[in-house]
Amino acid sequence: MIRTTLVAALLGTTIALAACNQAPENPAATKSAATIVAIAHPWSRETAEGQNAGGAFMTIANTGTAADRLTGGSSPVAGRVEIHTVTMENDVMRMRQLEDGLEVPAGGEVTLKPGSFHVMLMDLKQPLKAGDKVPLTLTFKGAGPIETELEVRPAGAIAPSMGHGGAEKPHG
Repeated sequence: MIRTTLVAALLGTTIALAACNQAPENPAATKSAATIVAIAHPWSRETAEGQNAGGAFMTIANTGTAADRLTGGSSPVAGRVEIHTVTMENDVMRMRQLEDGLEVPAGGEVTLKPGSFHVMLMDLKQPLKAGDKVPLTLTFKGAGPIETELEVRPAGAIAPSMGHGGAEKPHG
């Protein structure tokens, strides 16, 4: 009883503190009984004419008490959305799909970035152009679908500024 009350109080405090942050530019979060997932700083790089795939990057935070799993997604600009990682094999970087998705630990976060875990927008229906906003729905095993919007940055972009105060806040 005391432990349940303590967990509930801590979770309430976490949500209250998150609500004090500056309002996010692109809020995207959902809540289930054990997971509270938020997406921060979603972005992509512009693609060249004829390029049929593009990467999407972001930070996924889970302030809940149970792990969750990013399993896929959808976007109107892509035929399919896959979760990928990059590995080194004999000094060659290789990208591969994570068939079982990507775990987001309870009370933790996962950063999707170039050269590491990322979302792939496959079978692009149009090039991604710098300055565009691209809708993306991510699917989580526990939290369900979460809608967000990718900021398309120039081809050489590394990552958007991730200063304090601009983090997404969970809804609930």
